[in-house]
Amino acid sequence: MSELGTTSAITPLSAANAVTAVPAAPGAAAIAHFEAQFQFETDCADVFAALQSGTPGFVLLDVRSPAHFAAGHVPGALNLPHGKIVESKLAGYPVGTLFVTYCAGPHCNGAARGALRLARLGRPVKLMAGGVTGWLDEGYTLSSAEPEENR
Repeated sequence: MSELGTTSAITPLSAANAVTAVPAAPGAAAIAHFEAQFQFETDCADVFAALQSGTPGFVLLDVRSPAHFAAGHVPGALNLPHGKIVESKLAGYPVGTLFVTYCAGPHCNGAARGALRLARLGRPVKLMAGGVTGWLDEGYTLSSAEPEENR
């Protein structure tokens, strides 16, 4: 393994391939893009730390099916499948409540579908990148229980 800054194991910088065919964004554009990304996403470690604080400042929504939720979910999450996110289900939350959605993992777009529905309802929302897969990859555990709507 070579260290950053050494060129012994690195191919020439002039190599043409799918990665280098489109130049990287200029610094200012890259800064704007990556800063904006934090307005849309959070990660599992930050969600875990916020939940541990006892005052997370958001409602964590598992947008998978009740069966998947019951099999294992992030502790403290509520189950609201993305297809059932409608205003009447959110009526008990003040309009400015921040929601954080997650689904199975990076191979699943359920969290994005849920986030889109919340945004269309005018609700602040972020997506927890990585979902259940990311949660487990970080070494955190899941809870298993019947979702509230099935009790």
